[in-house]
Parts: sequence; structure tokens; C-alpha cells
Amino acid sequence: MALLESTRDTDRDRRTEAGSAALAHSVDRRLRLFNRCCIGILVAFALLWLVPLAWAVDTSLKPNAETTDPTWWIENPTLGAYHTVLTQSDMLSWYLSSFVTSTLAAAGTVLTASMAAYALSRLRFRYRRLVYWFVLCGLLIPSQVLIVPQFRELGSVHLLNTWWAVFLPQVPTAIAIFIFKQFFDGIPRDLDEAARMDGAGFFRTYRRVVMPLSRPAVSAVTIFTFVWSWNNLLWPLLAVTDPELMTIPVGLAAIQGTYGIRYADTMASAVLGALPLVLVFLLFQRRIVEGIAGTGLKG
Repeated sequence: MALLESTRDTDRDRRTEAGSAALAHSVDRRLRLFNRCCIGILVAFALLWLVPLAWAVDTSLKPNAETTDPTWWIENPTLGAYHTVLTQSDMLSWYLSSFVTSTLAAAGTVLTASMAAYALSRLRFRYRRLVYWFVLCGLLIPSQVLIVPQFRELGSVHLLNTWWAVFLPQVPTAIAIFIFKQFFDGIPRDLDEAARMDGAGFFRTYRRVVMPLSRPAVSAVTIFTFVWSWNNLLWPLLAVTDPELMTIPVGLAAIQGTYGIRYADTMASAVLGALPLVLVFLLFQRRIVEGIAGTGLKG
């Protein structure tokens, strides 16, 4: 009788192990299928985004007479379009203007947004939550609505047609305050208390304790603001009329209007304008991912 029960237990264990192995095999097969589907979708989107860039580079290397040829093959590759753009336009001045205004906009955004977010995260005052939601309402207002008031304000203080007029309206952003506040809320308040016990004041705690711990958020806001400011067209188009103070997008619009259907020159200027952003992304892509993951911001 005991031998019979032992045999039954052995058979039951074998069936259990077989069932577990079949279940694990099924889960593993579904996981592999899911990963392959994700990779396929990512490759499809990558091709969708890379084809226009590859077409722009291909067209910029063709002579203007061959740009109407729909094939990708280049019979006479040349850098003549790049030479034309760099020597017959103010491209270098546009690079300088875009770099200065984008850098100042990013630095100003990090400074003002981090201080505002630190106050909202650490200070306890009446109507604090109401103030925070009032700031977040800025996310709902299209930037185009603010163009006329900003234009009149800067015109009244005689800052139009200067670099100040380009970057100042781009500094205060609600999304940057939101990113910093989300990150500051995750930093333990015990660190603040420890710093105050060592004699640090409110601003010193912000500068010496909180900000060094917020490098992912600082990197994300800096990169996002720099890229957004670099690509901004509408406001610089209205604020600046001096060709030497134009930014890259405004200059590209001017080149397109000047060269008409000379697609090689137009595509060469577009490639030169996008090249710094590609380099920024390649150099700081790890920081971008860390910043998004650290703040919980998802597209």
C-alpha cells in the first residue's frame, strides 16, 4: 500500500514539474514574441524618421541640376551646396546667435524654475497648492497667445532686435517647474534638516545640497530647453530683423526664400542647422533618459 502511494506521489510530482516547465516555456515564448514585435515597431519608426534625414543629406550632396532626379544614386557627389551656404550667407552668425540665445535660455530656465520649484516643494505657506496649480495652468496656454503682449512689452523697453528679446520670453516655463518639483519631492527632507543643523540656511541648502542631487533633472531641463530654443522659429522671426542676429531657423527660412527651388542649397542649410542638435543628443542621450526616468516625465 505504501509503495502504491509513493508511486502516485512520484507521478503527481512529475506531472507538476511537467506542467511548470510547459507554463515557463509558454511564458518565455510569449515574451520572445512580444520583444520581437517591439523591436519591429521601433525599427519601423526609426526608418520612418531617418528616411527624410537621409533624403536631405542625399539631396545636399547633389548638384542643383540633379536634385530633381528622384533616385538616391548620386552620379557627381559634391560639397558645393555646403560651400555656397557657408560663404554666401550669414550661417556662422546664425550659429553664434542660436548658440548664445539657446544657452542663455537654458541657463535662465534652470535657475528660475529650480528656485521656484524648491520654494513650492519645501516652503509651507498658505495657498501653496493653489499657487502650484496656477503655475501648472501655464501648460494649457499656447505660446502663440502670448506673442503680442510679449512683443509690446519688449518693444516698450527697447529690447527688440537684440539677443535679449530672443531668449528672455523663453525662460519662464511651467513644464520646467513641474519637472524640478517632482524631483525635489523625491529628495528626503532629512537631508535639509541635517544641513540646517550644520548651520546652512535655506538658500545654501538649495545650492549645496539639493541642486547637486538633482543633476538628472538639471540635465533634462537644460537639454529640452536648449533644443526647444534652438528650433523655435515663430518668436525669433518676429523679434529679430537684423540678418546678423537671426537664429538658425529664421536664417533657414531666409535661405529658402532667397534660393527658391535650389534644393541642394536648402537641404545643405537644413543639415547644417540640425547637426548641432544631433551631436547634443548623441553626447547627452544618457542624461536625457536619466532625467526623464528620474522625474517621471513620459511623452
